[in-house]
Parts: sequence; C-alpha cells; structure tokens
Amino acid sequence: MSDELPPPPDIAREVFAGEAWDQARQFAGLLAGPGVVRGLLGPREVPRIWDRHLLNCAVVAEAVPRDVHLVDIGSGAGLPGLVLAIVRPDLTITLLEPLLRRTVFLEECVAELKLDNVEVLRGRAEELKGKRVFDVASARAVAPLDRLLTWAMPLLREGGELFAMKGERAAEELAEAEARLKAVGARTAELVTVGRGKVEPPATLVRVVAGRAPEQKRRRRRR
Repeated sequence: MSDELPPPPDIAREVFAGEAWDQARQFAGLLAGPGVVRGLLGPREVPRIWDRHLLNCAVVAEAVPRDVHLVDIGSGAGLPGLVLAIVRPDLTITLLEPLLRRTVFLEECVAELKLDNVEVLRGRAEELKGKRVFDVASARAVAPLDRLLTWAMPLLREGGELFAMKGERAAEELAEAEARLKAVGARTAELVTVGRGKVEPPATLVRVVAGRAPEQKRRRRRR
C-alpha cells in the first residue's frame, strides 16, 4: 500500500463546501506530514486520510445541533474536533487533550487553518468536572462507552448530548453500558447513523442525552 496522500474523492467537495474545502485539504496535508512524523497518525493511515478520517468525522456534523459549544474529549490529532470546526463554523469547539505533543500539533493546526472557533486545552476530562460545562461532547476511539460516560456526562449541561463514534461494536457497547447509563443519570441513549451516501459504511454514533446524576437529585431533595 502506498503511503502517499491520495487526491480527495469527489464527495469531499460536497461535504466540505465553500471555505471549508481549502481548510480540509490543508488539514489533510498536515495529518499526512507533521501528523505522521510526530506519531499522531500511522504511515499506513495516509492513503485513508480522506475516507476513513476526514469524511468519516465530517458526517458527524449531521447530528450536532447548531450554535453549540462542543468539547472533543481526547482530541488526539483533531479527529473529529478539528474536522467539525472546519465543516461547521457555527460551532464553538474545545479540543481537550492531555498529551503535550498532541496539543502542540493541534495549536499549530488551528493557527495554520485560521480557525477562530477553536480553543486547545491540555488536560483530562476528569480535571474539568465542576469547572466547565458544554452543550455537546464528542469522542472517537478514546475509551469503551462505559468509561467514556464517566468522563463526559459531568461536563454536559442537563439535556446536553454526547456523540461517541463507534464502529461494529456500537450496539454491544451500548448494551454493556446499561448500568453506567443509569448511574450517570442519562435520559436516553440510542444508536444514530450518519453519512449515508457519503461514507461507506455510514458512521455509527452512540448518542446519549445527559440528565441529572442520581447524587445531584438527592442533594436537591435535601435542600
């Protein structure tokens, strides 16, 4: 398999419309160049940057409400957070990443792409609990769903949404997380398919709507 960046597929023009087109091509080059050199992306992933990474992340935007503040947990190389920032300039996005070499790369990408709707924050989700609140959280290949719920739910306002990008095991992970969903006070949890006709196979998300955790309910009753 060649490790050269292939030309973007035709559908990319439709997904990354307007100003997003040049930014998406720039980001593809940053991932294939500095991203690989610094170990954020494996060399074998370069031929799949458009279909497996950029397009697969961009279609998540179909599920995200307009004009919200989104935190991308464990942002890594900026997937999906930076891609969402490119395709959805109406979003305010916080890229949350604990590793320095990754946050440096993310900051360089934000500057290079001239994205004024993005902040890069070095840290872990657990450290933000009680300090920041967001409308939406996203995550891709960060942790199993039950663990991700523990990290993400405290960062969401009541009624906020977690979109976890999951593959073939999405339904299985959702079933396994039943007890954790109750423990964190989730209102609803479901599978959502996005990207039909744009990526093959379509992307599967686990969508969880945040409620109020049981301990918060008990505190309110005591008052």
